[in-house]
Amino acid sequence: MPDLRITVQQVEPAFDAVAPTLNFHLHIANGQPLDDIHAITLYCEVRIDGRQRRYTASEEHALVDLFGQRGRWGQRPRSLFWTTASIVVPPLSNDEVVVALPVPCTFDFNVAATKYFRALEGGEVPVELLFSGTVLFSHDGGPLQATHSLWHLDADYRLPVQVWQEMMDSYYPNSTWLCLRRDVADRLQQYRSRLGIDSWESALEALLDDAPRAA
Repeated sequence: MPDLRITVQQVEPAFDAVAPTLNFHLHIANGQPLDDIHAITLYCEVRIDGRQRRYTASEEHALVDLFGQRGRWGQRPRSLFWTTASIVVPPLSNDEVVVALPVPCTFDFNVAATKYFRALEGGEVPVELLFSGTVLFSHDGGPLQATHSLWHLDADYRLPVQVWQEMMDSYYPNSTWLCLRRDVADRLQQYRSRLGIDSWESALEALLDDAPRAA
């Protein structure tokens, strides 16, 4: 039976991808030399363990929408779901291989993980990778076999916030997304048309300039 171990070597933006993507470079090793690994269908659930880092006062304020007031954070789940990813791993050479697992990202602020990353000023994000999948292997030159024994595999990695920021800046330089209800967007469009405002940004700036300032 294969004895697989997976570690994350590094994470870097995939600048040539169609949509924002981070490549998690995985080192996969087999501790059972009599088993030849022919392929692995690898699935991964990526989670954020937000309790494993400290936060500045401004970060805590920005995370209130996601976690509530700081005194209640201990009641939150230990980790936050980020996304899922998958890859087909090629045969292992000398019982090891390094593959890039593409992890899709989004700038949609309705997604909890995006809210979390956007609130951080720097440092690292403790990330958990939980694996599952199927291994095709042969034992000591025997027939091809399949096993689904990957549920116990996981890996931890401390992802620099700067890596996520650089990726998003490359796709959306000096920009962010704002999702509005359709009726609110219609009212904003009517406001633009009525005042002859040429852009959404200018319309929002005009509304903010006219709004009473908070004490």
